[in-house]
Amino acid sequence: MSLPPEPQRVLSVPAAGRGGSVSSCAQQALLDAQQAWLEGRPSVPGFLQQAQEADPQWAYPLVLQALWCLGQAEAGSPARARAWLNQAAAWLPGAPPQELQHAHAAVAVLDGRWHEACRLWDDLLLGSPHDVLALLLAHHWDVQRGEALRLRQRPAAVLPDWDETDPRFAQVMGLYAAGLSENQLYPQAEDMGRRALALQARVPAAVVAVAQVMQSQGRFEDGTAWLRQHQPAWADDAVQASHGWWLMGLFRLEAMDVPGLQRLVDAHLSGAALGSAQARIDAVSLLWRMQCVGVDVGGRFAEVLQVSPPDAPDVAAGEHARSDLHVLLALLGAGELSRAERWVARCAERALQPEEARRSNHAVARELGLPLMRSLLALSRGEGPRALASLHAMRNSGHRLGGTAVRREWLDHTLLSAACEVGAADIGRALLNERRMSRPLTPLTRHWAARLGLAL
Repeated sequence: MSLPPEPQRVLSVPAAGRGGSVSSCAQQALLDAQQAWLEGRPSVPGFLQQAQEADPQWAYPLVLQALWCLGQAEAGSPARARAWLNQAAAWLPGAPPQELQHAHAAVAVLDGRWHEACRLWDDLLLGSPHDVLALLLAHHWDVQRGEALRLRQRPAAVLPDWDETDPRFAQVMGLYAAGLSENQLYPQAEDMGRRALALQARVPAAVVAVAQVMQSQGRFEDGTAWLRQHQPAWADDAVQASHGWWLMGLFRLEAMDVPGLQRLVDAHLSGAALGSAQARIDAVSLLWRMQCVGVDVGGRFAEVLQVSPPDAPDVAAGEHARSDLHVLLALLGAGELSRAERWVARCAERALQPEEARRSNHAVARELGLPLMRSLLALSRGEGPRALASLHAMRNSGHRLGGTAVRREWLDHTLLSAACEVGAADIGRALLNERRMSRPLTPLTRHWAARLGLAL
């Protein structure tokens, strides 16, 4: 597709939703889409469609359709996003600079150049600190890149320019709370998240940020109560309801409430609930931890694979190292070693293609994703000591895979389980000591100590 040149610098342009359309109906539909996006509702594409129908020559709703599609990371998302952007390209000449900047960022995301997309949104925010979609989109792709520092810095750079009377102010506070949490500034994160929710009841980022603080501190009873208190904000009509149930599952795991954990998975992370890529990642992430602590997960991994077989023709390997890894965990959890080896081979084949070098995922896949997956294969083949040493050596680079710090704790559970299997008391003791210094002696910590034969 051919877009007009990228603006040199976007300064003092209208807020998103009030730029390139003269149709008040189209503008209102886009503002409704923006609010739904902030609140994590699935109605975003519908509102964007309304905006496009009200003003068929307005490119911006088409650009946002592409960005929404790419953020969902479903099979076939790149092709659908490309179609939206090709349609938008005809109407972009003469578009306001802000909207054109979003279009260039969308193309960068489609091409896998996530660093470039976030740079474009950062430039945009210098001149338009109230562009809340630029904030939200850059936040999402920072999470994918594991850029914890930017998660804190970006909202901090614009928040003082916002007015508390703006109905979106609480959402920006929620993003800042998430950034504080990812940088282990837990008291500040919890305070900011609570303040955001005091202003507005539905701020998904704030709910998740406070829940992740409680998980990181081992406060499983507080966390369970917190998620129940704010359940309408994350479970009802929510795109990422599975993420809330995943967090609830982590609290039950910390409490070693195995029956409750199994009921939760069966009710909220299985069957029809596995319809989205995010839900399948949440299910696999929780099931893997359960299996690590010795819980019989039955055929639940196989159910995930049945919903989205990794060897289906529309499933691309090598899009994102973290997503590839979760596919591997599902295959290994289901005992599908041969399919797991074929999946890793497909990921490796893509990573070795010369044209992949410009993608943000390329270096992470080659330097961390593939070595991690190969070590997990070795662990499943019974090569415990070698695999454990390799996995442990890569642990401090895990943030490069993206996702939140809480999300990446799957590796610690894998290491603890492997340490128990091969009798590596030194690695097990070191990991357990880290847990003891960051949280109280929870039932999960006691479980690991007992398996390792360590006195607390």
